[in-house]
Amino acid sequence: MRITTWAEYGLICALHLARRDGNGPVTGRDIAAREKLPGDYVEQILLRMRRAGIVNSTRGARGGYSLARTPEEITVRDVIQASELTTFDLHCVSHPVDAGRCAEAENCSIRPVWMLLQKRIDEVLEGVRLSDLLADESVVRDRVGLPAYEVHGDAPGALPILQS
Repeated sequence: MRITTWAEYGLICALHLARRDGNGPVTGRDIAAREKLPGDYVEQILLRMRRAGIVNSTRGARGGYSLARTPEEITVRDVIQASELTTFDLHCVSHPVDAGRCAEAENCSIRPVWMLLQKRIDEVLEGVRLSDLLADESVVRDRVGLPAYEVHGDAPGALPILQS
């Protein structure tokens, strides 16, 4: 799986709206400016999320976008699915090596591995909600079961060292 720009920007936009939850709508251009994202991308992603029922849009001078549900009700999978239109591309389905070889009716011992991977990725993404991502990174790391990290070295941009 590769996290695309669409998925990353979608999650950034949804998180921006989650932080503003209850403060009224905000325009796509304002989200783009505040998050330093390309405006055209943001507008397209917000349109996709509106179609998926993740955000509402309001027209008019005080219009814009707001979450359609609470941050507790929206999963990371919901956002990625809406932004990217998929969470995991089964390449053998979308781009088969050979139509006959990759058909569902054909026996393929590799396909179950990809299907299991898709299932596990979706389970992880469904287990994290926008409300979880409103916390600091250390809290989120703990919630998702990752070890804490410490930054070693005095150089700016030093890589974190995982502590188990």
